Amino acid sequence: MTSRSAPSGSRPERKPRPALDGPALEALALHYVARFATSGAKLADYCRRKLRERGWEGPAAPDVPALVARFVAAGYIDDAAYAKGRGEGLRRRGYGDRRVEAALRGAGIGDEDRAGAKGDLAEAWTAALVLARKRRLGPFAADLPDRERRAKQLGTMLRGGHPLDIAREIINAPSEAEALRRAGEAQE
Repeated sequence: MTSRSAPSGSRPERKPRPALDGPALEALALHYVARFATSGAKLADYCRRKLRERGWEGPAAPDVPALVARFVAAGYIDDAAYAKGRGEGLRRRGYGDRRVEAALRGAGIGDEDRAGAKGDLAEAWTAALVLARKRRLGPFAADLPDRERRAKQLGTMLRGGHPLDIAREIINAPSEAEALRRAGEAQE
């Protein structure tokens, strides 16, 4: 009897997946929203990608926007809640509002929902301090940076989405305590 195993170091070929029909596409979409926090635009992109990969078996082309609208009406997708949660998560990781805005725009979140996810001044300072600690910038570095390194660190803060004034305050602070004091004063 001969063995049909694949040569060592490679995977056996998979059988091609069957083409999608209405119930299969809906089941895939439901599985996706059950596993991941997502937006309507991201769900639509996922469904379109699955249709490209597997094809469609049915008389008429699938209506992906209608599927997404049904999921929104059922409460499976809430772009405003997704935007708020994603924004908070990014700020906890040290990203500023500009970076949060870009991530939400990339996820297909509308202007109104993006505006609702914008942080306040206290959150902006907290996120900037998180990034400075994590990357050891400014007063959080082992030794105080010289002018050239401060300029590079300022660039890091700006790429992180932080406003120039907050980034400068943190990078130019002479000590961690002073950076925290300045953050406290600005938040009042």
